[in-house]
Formats: sequence, C-alpha cells, structure tokens
Amino acid sequence: METQVIYNSDLHFEHEHWRSELFFWKDEMRSFKNRLEELVTRWTDKEVLARLEHFQNEFILHEGRINEFLEGIEKHEHLIAGKSMEGEISMDTVMVKDHMEFRNEMQVQRELFTELKKEFFTFLTRYM
Repeated sequence: METQVIYNSDLHFEHEHWRSELFFWKDEMRSFKNRLEELVTRWTDKEVLARLEHFQNEFILHEGRINEFLEGIEKHEHLIAGKSMEGEISMDTVMVKDHMEFRNEMQVQRELFTELKKEFFTFLTRYM
C-alpha cells in the first residue's frame, strides 16, 4: 500500500479557499438580512411575517456555523504553523483525519446553504 503525504501547504491552500467562501457567505447574509428588513416594512400578513421570521432564524443559525468554521480553520492553521516551526512539512494522520472531517462538514454546509438560498429566492420572487 502506497503512503500518501499531505503537505501543510496543501492544507493551508484549502483553508484559504474555505475562508474566502465563508466570508462570501457572510456578505450574502448581510444582503439577505437587508431584504428581510425591506419585507418586514411591506407586509403585515401573519403568514408572510412567519416566513420572514423563519428565514431570519435560519440566517442566524447559518451565521453561527460560519463563525464556527472560521474558528476551526484558525485553530487548524495554528497547529499547522506549529508543525511547520518544528520543521515538519506534512501532517500526521490525526490532523489529516480532522481536516477530512472538516472538509466533509464544509460540503454539507454548502449544500444546506444552497438549499436555503433557493428557498429564500423563491420566497423573494413571490413577495418582493
């Protein structure tokens, strides 16, 4: 069986990609919240207001996950930096396993956020 080496620089590159994606999501959230504020002033229908509250809650939850991901990346970056300072250019099995789990969590969050955006845009099309 061949051993695969995962280099710190590769993990760092993926972290940077994730950071960019997460900051983009944060920016989208600001835009979505602005839309919510506009709609709250336009509608008095309880059903519409309930849907607005639903989206507001979903956005708050999603923002919390974004912040958790950013913190997780920061922690992993510190571990990578520590290994690099020790002269190690590749990660140990445990750290790579953690990174792969994080990658999977990011993918799940991507899918959840995509579905939320579709739902929100459908709602906006109907009520804007």
